[in-house]
Amino acid sequence: MTASQPLTFLFKDDGEVPNNPAFPALIYKGAIDPGGDPAREIETLFARNGWGYGQWRNGIFPFVHYHAMIHEVLGIARGRARVQLGGPNGETFDFAAGDVAVLPAGTGHQRLSGSADLLVIGAYPPEGTYNLCRGNNPADRDKALATIPKVPVPASDPILGKNDGLTKLWRR
Repeated sequence: MTASQPLTFLFKDDGEVPNNPAFPALIYKGAIDPGGDPAREIETLFARNGWGYGQWRNGIFPFVHYHAMIHEVLGIARGRARVQLGGPNGETFDFAAGDVAVLPAGTGHQRLSGSADLLVIGAYPPEGTYNLCRGNNPADRDKALATIPKVPVPASDPILGKNDGLTKLWRR
């Protein structure tokens, strides 16, 4: 692992996607060495740091979506992707193998493009309940505004563990 402190990005409610008013999205560039078996390394690291719940291997949906009842971590094991965070008015990021994004509940995200070999490892902390909300659904947004502030802060950061990263940056 080569991770240092994450880059932080706080996105405002844009009227469609609520985002998270209290916690920034965290981006770890080059957190994982893409050599060897990066998918297995990411899965092991996430699980060791308490983010093994609901682990999956796939990509990132190509439509704007968010999770209003749980936080999410995305690790790029292989390939490249251009991803928009924060909803339609958010920021665009280029992710490569080894990068990791930690998305607080409510953070809009969508894949704008990706390489044919893109492989993303996703996971969640044990606190919270998985749900999928679409950015263009006002009913989802209204419910999300009530649930996002209630999602518990995880006990550890999926990359840096219990004493760094989001444990210092996400405080109520």
